[in-house]
Order: sequence, then structure tokens, then C-alpha cells
Amino acid sequence: MPTATVFDIKRNSYVDGPGIRTTVFLKGCNLRCAWCHSPESQRAEKEILFYRDRCVGCGRCAGISVKDENFVCYSGAKEICGKDYSVEELAGIILRDKVFYDATGGGVTFSGGECMLQEEFLAKILSRCKQSGVGTAVDTAGNVPWESFEKILSCTDYFLYDLKCVSPDLHLAGTGVSNERILTNLSRLCASCPDRVIIRVPVVPGFNTGKDELEKMAAFLGTLRFKKLELLPYHKMGEAKYAALGLEMKAFDLPSDELMEKCEKILRGL
Repeated sequence: MPTATVFDIKRNSYVDGPGIRTTVFLKGCNLRCAWCHSPESQRAEKEILFYRDRCVGCGRCAGISVKDENFVCYSGAKEICGKDYSVEELAGIILRDKVFYDATGGGVTFSGGECMLQEEFLAKILSRCKQSGVGTAVDTAGNVPWESFEKILSCTDYFLYDLKCVSPDLHLAGTGVSNERILTNLSRLCASCPDRVIIRVPVVPGFNTGKDELEKMAAFLGTLRFKKLELLPYHKMGEAKYAALGLEMKAFDLPSDELMEKCEKILRGL
């Protein structure tokens, strides 16, 4: 049976689909978004995060490696990012909160990173959840072969599809990859199951908030049928994790209320 490397599980989530949800974050991503707030999600391999300001110098962590999944740093200075789960192990965690899913129309959301890169496991855990009466959602950037979508269409209630921008050069500069396959997959997905697609646009000042790009996105969205559009304001909550990985976070301004209203007006206008 396949296993998946998971870097976080958030129970009682309200932001990754309808109702109360458990969000499972799978490790590994094939985009490198300049504004990414989860740098620990990017590499498929397990990693060690070190929060230097929390360290009390006890020395308990000397010699630990990513294989030491059960290691606990009592000051929270060092942690292993990534743990392997089987389908049944993960299903057991998800099913703990089924009473809340049933009461609120919620369920489980698989996110990342890019959860669809672990497609064999994803297909099996989605099927397992559906068999148990748990609603399902997949949060994806869509940079995978269309065949990967076909494998999970029948067992996914909602697709939360991230649309960064539509201009090819801008997308390449901001994420490191072309958006040709991403836009094609989104069009095909909306044609296949429009009532199950929620498009989510990150609002990143200085990247995709220019009037020209917003109008291009609006024009593209106007060609599609989908359930809902969500605008997600850029935030800096990943700053400490960049430092813990020895990385530098690229700085963007936080979007003002006025900018969010401008983006909302243009994107919904068409």
C-alpha cells in the first residue's frame, strides 16, 4: 500500500472548503511561488526546522536526523518536518471528527505543497474517505497531467484551484514554471464539473494586482463556469519558517483594504 509524506494536519479548519474540515498538507511542490507562505512544503524530502531564538542549549537534539520522526524538542526550537502515513493511518485521524463534518457539511481537504504529485496515495485516501461518508476536497495549483485529475474526479467533491495570473511571462517569473498546462487543466475541469470548482486567486501586491493583469484574469474567468471565486490576501505568516530553514523570504507589501476592493471589483466585473 502506498504511503504519503505529510508535513501538517489541521483539524477544525474553516478556510479550505465548506463547513468544518480537516486539512491535510502533503509535502512536495513543483512551483516555487515567490510569495509562498509554506516553504517547508516545497521539497518532497523530510527536513529539519530550527527556530534559533527558542533554543535553550540543552543538547538533546545532537545527532538527530529526519529519520527520528518521534523526536520532541521541549522548547520547540527544532522539529522534523514530514511524517509518513498509510491510507488507514491517515483515515483514522480524519474520521475522528466525522460528527463535525456531518453537522456542518464539512469534510477533509488535501492540500500541500501540491498534493496531486502523490497521486496514487491521493486517489486511495480520497476513495477511502468517500466510502466512510466524508466529504472531500483537493487544493491544487493544477500543474500536473490531466490524467491525474481523471483519476480523482469521481471521489472529489470540490477542487480548490489556485489561479496566480494568466500572463505567461508573469507566471514564469513569479512561480518558476509555465502556466500553459495550468490554464488548460482549469478550463477542462470547469467544463467537466463546474459546480465543484472553487477558483482561488492570491492577491500579491506588485505581482498580479496591476489593472492590466487583473483585466486579463477577469476576461479569462469570464470564459469559464465555476462554483465560486475567492480572493486570498497575501500575508507574511511564513517568515519564521523561512528563517528556520535557512532561507530568505522575498518581501511583498500586504494588500490594503482598498486594493482588495479594487481586485474584487475588476475580477467580478466580467
